[in-house]
Amino acid sequence: MIDIRLADPVAPELQDLLAAHVRYSAENSPEECNHTLDPHAMRDKGLQFWVAFHEERAVGCGALSVLADGSAEVKSVHVLQDMRGRGLARQIMIHLAEEAMAAGHMSLLLETGSSQCPGYDAARGLYESLGYQYCEPFGDYSADPSSTFMCLPLRKAA
Repeated sequence: MIDIRLADPVAPELQDLLAAHVRYSAENSPEECNHTLDPHAMRDKGLQFWVAFHEERAVGCGALSVLADGSAEVKSVHVLQDMRGRGLARQIMIHLAEEAMAAGHMSLLLETGSSQCPGYDAARGLYESLGYQYCEPFGDYSADPSSTFMCLPLRKAA
């Protein structure tokens, strides 16, 4: 059973998970295009950070960052290699969408690796299956051939 809980990204018991996340990003993204935040940066930027636990082991994570326009950005979604293929990333993404809706956000936005970064092919496929659509860069991002931007409307505009 998976239990998704709000957590502090600098908590000692999460460092193996977050080190794997940072390492994966470094191995699969060009250095100049890697937007991965380390645990202290996540805390400093005020991200809401959730961890998926399986039998009290931290096996996946995801975060939300509130944007000035009232939307939220999905950040730091990762599942440990030995836990992939079980639908955990989907569970985390659904949890993030539910949290964002409950907080009143109109949409979720994300940046991920483009087709030039094959390590992110599965992530893009997941996001597409959840209804995310490709969009223009947002916030402080700029167009980059190694990045893809996606958006999921959460509520219809009134």
